[in-house]
Order: sequence, then C-alpha cells, then structure tokens
Amino acid sequence: MTISEHITEFHGLPVFDLFPEDEAAAADPAALPAPDAVAWRVGLHYESKRGFTDLWQSFLDQVDTGRVRAVVIGPWFADDFEPLTEALAAVVAGAARLPELRALFIGDVTYEQCELSWLQMTDITPVFGAFPQLAELVVRGADGDSGEDEKLALTPLRHERLRALRFEAGGLPGEVVRAIASCDFPALESLELWLGVPQYGGDASVADLAPFLDGSRLPALRHLGLENSQIQDEIAAAVAGAPVVARLESLSLAMGILTDVGAGALLEGQPLTHLKALDLHHHFVGEELQQRLRERLEPSGVVLDLSGRVDPTSDWQYVANAE
Repeated sequence: MTISEHITEFHGLPVFDLFPEDEAAAADPAALPAPDAVAWRVGLHYESKRGFTDLWQSFLDQVDTGRVRAVVIGPWFADDFEPLTEALAAVVAGAARLPELRALFIGDVTYEQCELSWLQMTDITPVFGAFPQLAELVVRGADGDSGEDEKLALTPLRHERLRALRFEAGGLPGEVVRAIASCDFPALESLELWLGVPQYGGDASVADLAPFLDGSRLPALRHLGLENSQIQDEIAAAVAGAPVVARLESLSLAMGILTDVGAGALLEGQPLTHLKALDLHHHFVGEELQQRLRERLEPSGVVLDLSGRVDPTSDWQYVANAE
C-alpha cells in the first residue's frame, strides 16, 4: 500500500469530496448524497483561501451530520504546512453534531501534498473521548522531520467500541507503540502499525511489540499488521513463536525489509496454515524461500501475497513508505 493518491473508499463507503479542487465541480447542495451513503472528505487544496475550521463549519452546516457514518480529514493546510492541533480541535468540538460517526480517517494527504516523513500529527487522545461509538480509526503521519514541536501522541485509555485501528507513518515512535499497547480495546479486531525507520522517528523495538504478540491484550484481535519496518526480519522471528498468532485469521508483515532470514523464521516457527491470509508484499525474499512458503501455505487455502519482490541482492533495502 502506498499513499500516492487519495483514498476512494473508507469503512465500506465511497469517499465523496465535499470541497473539490475544481470549485465548479462542487455538487449542488440540493443534490448531495445521502448523509449515510458516503464517507465525507473534508480537506483543503493547494492555495485554498479558506482555513480548515471554516471548511469544517461549512460541512456541519451543509450536511445532515446527524446521519453521517464516516469522515475523512484531508489536508488541513494549503500551500504551506500548518499544525493539526487547531483543525483536530474543531473536529472534536463538533462531535455532538456527529452522533452516528463510526469511522474517522485523519490525514488523507498524498506524497504530492506532503511527504509522509514531514506529515506531523498531534495528540489524538481527545478523539477517543469525543466519539465513544467510533468503530474504525486511521491516523496518517507522526513526528515529521521539520523540527516543529507538534507530533503524534496518545495517552493510554479504554474505548469500548473500536474495532479497527491503523497508524500509517514513515516512523512510528516507540512511545506511541507502547501507549497503544497500554490501551484497553476489548472490541478491537484489526490492528495495523506502519513502524517505519529510525531516521523518521520509528524507534519501536520488538520488545515494544510484546504485548500484542503474547496474547495478553486485545482479546478480540483477528488481524494483526506489523508492517513497513526496517526490522521486519526480527519481527518475523518474534511472530513465529507468538501465542497471539493461533487466534488470528490474517497476518501482515508487508512493506518492510523482509529477507530470507525472516521468511526462514516463519517456515521454522509455528504452523500458519490456519490463516486465511498472509501478506508479505514488498519484500526481499529469494525465489527458493518464496516457493517453500507457497508449498507450505497455499495447499491449506492461505491467500499468500508475495507481490512486489525487490531484488534481494540489491545494496539498497528500503521500506515501502518512509519519506
């Protein structure tokens, strides 16, 4: 998965851009989609003359937000990077106008608009309190590398309804990974972490992942993605013996620097034949190990994704999403 284009579907709904770049293409307010039929994207475009809070208020005024199920926050800045704090505060302040919101994507920003390594987040803790019915949350961005103070943060908390959580980053800070591990998410079925590289703040260790792997947390978990990592081989070795794997339906170790070492660890570890899917796309695994994985897993019906192979002999090994 890359982020070169805006998402077109979220939470099972088509994404509708309420404020398209071509203002002439904007929908007639009288002919807008049904509020619960789309995921509403609210975001700025290059050189937009309006601020995000103004745009957000227009969304609240134009749409019957009492029926809205999904929202996608696009760029909250126009021709220059601006902190997210004010924009997210506006979203949280409007929570009472969105009683049926079940899904929120924060940061649908493409590489062209802002490189992932520069895309800063903020403290997202208030989102959980503002939207107690939230079932799906996606957060794109982390610390950034621009030297600004704003960065992704999370205070450990409990949320009863969240079922899917994904963090997309070129470098996911270890302190955030540890905070996620300390949260209580009794309903969480899917967790995906783009761990990234140290150069962009991705300093989480395999030890930080232990609470996800030992089966002591997240009782409802059925899909786990520990992805986009420079230490993908070490993660694969830890996963190979992790108790949580036995109750998973799908597993992703995709987008990272997975080599023959990690693939071999998976083959030598616990059986994975109970999985419905194993995603290893974007990898550095040789043909022999790939074939062994296919022979081991595919006869049992496991959907194995080994696409996006990068030459294992290359001097440059890289994760799919860093800069």
